[in-house]
Amino acid sequence: MKELSGGQKQRFSVATTLINDPKIVFLDEPTTGLDPQARRNLWELVKSIRDKGTTVIITTHYMDEAEVLCDRVAIIDAGKIIAMDSPDRLIDNLVSSGFERPKEVKKANMEDVFISLTGHSLREE
Repeated sequence: MKELSGGQKQRFSVATTLINDPKIVFLDEPTTGLDPQARRNLWELVKSIRDKGTTVIITTHYMDEAEVLCDRVAIIDAGKIIAMDSPDRLIDNLVSSGFERPKEVKKANMEDVFISLTGHSLREE
C-alpha cells in the first residue's frame, strides 16, 4: 500500500467497501488531498456506484463535489442542518432570493485546464 498514490489508495478503499455489494456506502471526505485527475476519477467511480443502485452518503467540504455527485444535500452549520434539498433547488432558491454572482461564470475552470493539459486518464506513478 505504501507505493500507491493518494488516488489509488482512495480507489482501493472504495473498492474494498464494495466487495459484499452493500446497499449503502459511506464516504468521509473521499477526495481530500487528491490531485484533480484522481479527484475526477473518483467522482466517476462514485457516479457508477450510485447508478448501480447503491446509496452513497458523502461528507465533503467541497461544494462543487456535492453539486456534481449528490441528489440531495444537507448543509450543516454549528452541528445543525440548516438546509436540505437537491443541489439544483438550493441554487434556484438562492438565485430567486436576488443573489447574483459578481463574477461571470466561465465554461471551464482551472481544474479543467489542469486535466486537459496533463491528460484525462489517471496516471500510474
